[in-house]
Amino acid sequence: MKIGFDAKRIFQNATGLGNYSRTLVRNLNKFHRQYDLHLFTPKVKDNEWAADFQRKYTTHTATFKPATLWRTFRMTKDIDRNEIDIYHGLTHELPFGIHRSKVKSIVTVHDLIFKIYPHQYKPIDRKIYDWKLKYACKAADKILAISEHTKRDIIKYYGTSPDKIEVIHQSCSDDFFNKKSETEIQEISKNHQLPKEYLLYVGSIIERKNLLTLVKSLPLLEHKMPLVVIGGGKEYKNLVLKYIQENQLQKQVIFLKNVANEDLPAIYQKAKVFVYPSLYEGFGIPIIEAIFSQTPVVTTRESALPEAAGEFSYYIKGTDANELAQTINGILNNKTETEERITKSLKYAEQHFLPVVTAQKLHQLYLSV
Repeated sequence: MKIGFDAKRIFQNATGLGNYSRTLVRNLNKFHRQYDLHLFTPKVKDNEWAADFQRKYTTHTATFKPATLWRTFRMTKDIDRNEIDIYHGLTHELPFGIHRSKVKSIVTVHDLIFKIYPHQYKPIDRKIYDWKLKYACKAADKILAISEHTKRDIIKYYGTSPDKIEVIHQSCSDDFFNKKSETEIQEISKNHQLPKEYLLYVGSIIERKNLLTLVKSLPLLEHKMPLVVIGGGKEYKNLVLKYIQENQLQKQVIFLKNVANEDLPAIYQKAKVFVYPSLYEGFGIPIIEAIFSQTPVVTTRESALPEAAGEFSYYIKGTDANELAQTINGILNNKTETEERITKSLKYAEQHFLPVVTAQKLHQLYLSV
């Protein structure tokens, strides 16, 4: 069976949707080698992973210019010409006209943030996202939602039948499944000048991810532990930086730059606590990265986050810095309970998010269409 993928994010996005797409294709190829996988992308960027994907999978680039219009309006012809059996749009959209082709189609929907937080998007972008997703939900033979929460949002905003939507949670990179040696951890710590002990935050520095609440909790901690932040941002990051300066926290908050993906597991494993106080996520891959790293997780009960974190992680109200500080204090002061929760969280993640589990569910979805 030939499976075609919308591979734009595979070749062009270093994080987020790119990681989801690369992980999904790699895991399917690893556990279900019977499939002939084809990647459709407007272009291939010259980056560290592009050559590997081009070498392993048949790659198709734009046959019409501009390439952006090819991806939206003309790609269906190339999908048909290559006799693809199932086309999988990995990030919220399908090429127009695919409902009139012979190809079965699936679309992955990660979240509806542009509906929940419309002020974070330009009006024209919201209209385009809504237009594309509305078509994809109608045209697709099946919709893959990455969480039960996203499934509920699709039903709410697009009136889609629940029977059309399958929930398949995400996995993460294989790098997080192996314990790093003390030597590796020390070497990476030295390269990034990490402190001996630290709290960790990984994610974009934007309003809904709520880093400011975490920063506000730092002066309230019993152990004056530094916070390591990995992620980029603009306006909201400036707001966080202003608070840090006004409250003289410059020495307690460390922003890391140019962190290679292969360094992340060691940084997670060395952290005392991983804090992810987001107010809305379609799923929350950094949470399962932390769980597989056997680092205790603090997050909120908002949106899909409990699906990723499970019942043995720690939860706070979204913007309550006092509660967050108390929770972190409790984790650091009660090592026995913390270790028990880490073990149970790991067992939960292994049951739901290991690559072999998610790949098998994807395989069943392809067979169903």
